[in-house]
Amino acid sequence: MIDTHTLRGVLPSQTIAAMIDDGAIGADPAITAAQIQPASLDLRLGTHAWRVRASFLAGKGHRVEDRLDEFTMHRIDLTEQGAVLEKGCVYLVPLMEHLALPPGVQAVANAKSSTGRLDLLTRLITDGGVEFDRIAPGYNGPLYAEICPRSFSVLVRPGMRLNQIRFRQGDAVLGDDALRALHAQTPLVSGTAMISQGLGFSVDLRPSEGDLVGWRAKPHTPVIDLDRIGAYDPAEFWERVTSRNGRIILDPGAFYILVSREAVTIPPDHAAEMAPYLAMVGEFRVHYAGFFDPGFGCDVAGGAGSRGVLEVRCHEAPFVLEHGQVVGRLVYERMTTPPDQLYGAGIASNYQGQGLKLSKHFRAV
Repeated sequence: MIDTHTLRGVLPSQTIAAMIDDGAIGADPAITAAQIQPASLDLRLGTHAWRVRASFLAGKGHRVEDRLDEFTMHRIDLTEQGAVLEKGCVYLVPLMEHLALPPGVQAVANAKSSTGRLDLLTRLITDGGVEFDRIAPGYNGPLYAEICPRSFSVLVRPGMRLNQIRFRQGDAVLGDDALRALHAQTPLVSGTAMISQGLGFSVDLRPSEGDLVGWRAKPHTPVIDLDRIGAYDPAEFWERVTSRNGRIILDPGAFYILVSREAVTIPPDHAAEMAPYLAMVGEFRVHYAGFFDPGFGCDVAGGAGSRGVLEVRCHEAPFVLEHGQVVGRLVYERMTTPPDQLYGAGIASNYQGQGLKLSKHFRAV
């Protein structure tokens, strides 16, 4: 069992494996080695889903199942040929995994990178939960994924992995002084580091070649089968976003894939999470899907710096976005110890060394 008294930080892959062996993390069927990432665990969809009329949280003292009668429209079987989750609808799916966390261990969940790049809002909820994606220390119970496809309808099956969970003990977040010291020791970003409540990053709207700066989701598209990798023509689903003057105008309600100007690095003994920048910067939000694992963009893991892909949605008013505008930040956390295996080093890491890149379901441009 892990030491919950002396260790502080994000738990690495080998500790997650030990928690599985100890029963702190369980599943039916059993968890596979492929689910264990350097600093997180992939979660799998179960055998059925409920179409619900609204997003909800269980609330303190309530189980999720006890609230289903209030919100369920119908139950959907995922086991035969899968099922289509339709754009604009909300679904609740029991996950195969469940938790019995030690008192000193808490958890946070997030959508996987490919999930976020499809604008597939996926959030974790728990019994007694009062926040999405947050699991209190000592939680003992089932896990559920709330799924709302916002740009594309998707075909899902049991066992698919749309979100992931990270475990931590104590406060592992680096303050600005500690982040500056880490950057001085191991450069975390190309160019000048913008450090204020995390490592700021900006948008790249002046590519070194050509004028392609991003992609905008088309409004009426075919269904995407999430098991099909590299199968879809981007032109069926996305419009090219181009710029010759380092400026684009975001349309209200539209979803964009853009890329950061900076190449970032996550050292082996740290992890990071993308967070939104201040809401006052404009009428848009960078969707913060995905964790950044130890080794992302790191030389020792074959990265040499990787740029962050930005999932951007504009709100009520059109907004001018300009090259170099700060749009988000990376919050760095200490690991309790470096993981046995780094992102991009001998494991299936789809986005190491990336630039502007759609999800793995689309053919390379």
